Amino acid sequence: MGGKREDYISWDEYFMSVAKLAGMRSKDPNSQVGACIVSSDNKILSMGYNGFPMGCSDDEFPWAREGEELDQKYFYVVHSELNAILNYRGGSLEGAKIYVSLFPCNECAKAIIQAGIRTIVYDEDKYHDTPIVIASRRMLDAAGVRYYKYQRTGRRIELSV
Repeated sequence: MGGKREDYISWDEYFMSVAKLAGMRSKDPNSQVGACIVSSDNKILSMGYNGFPMGCSDDEFPWAREGEELDQKYFYVVHSELNAILNYRGGSLEGAKIYVSLFPCNECAKAIIQAGIRTIVYDEDKYHDTPIVIASRRMLDAAGVRYYKYQRTGRRIELSV
């Protein structure tokens, strides 16, 4: 009998890939962010991506990043982390881990903390020095939520659908 296959992907590769795949559902022309919430025994609990709330048309609400405040996306878009939390239909998320393609903002950090998620694995942190992310880290640290940067392996994962 032969041995097991050795080139399988790790849990972190798997769940970060799922988060990034979820982000590909976003219709945002600038930012496609995805999130995947996982239980302590490596079961996917929920996923989300950045987009408008249900019933708010992708064709009628703005995707702009500049202009009049009410004509920008920022008042309307639900971030991937919050979408994943709100999409969860099970019981508690206490002790779960969230994989996200972009470090959470302060508002998502609040939701993550309140939901009981204990670990964040993020890929990018391009807003690291902004007040929103500084506040996020401050709250996550105070609440004892662990976070770490995903270590890219360089492995290319392709799907043909």
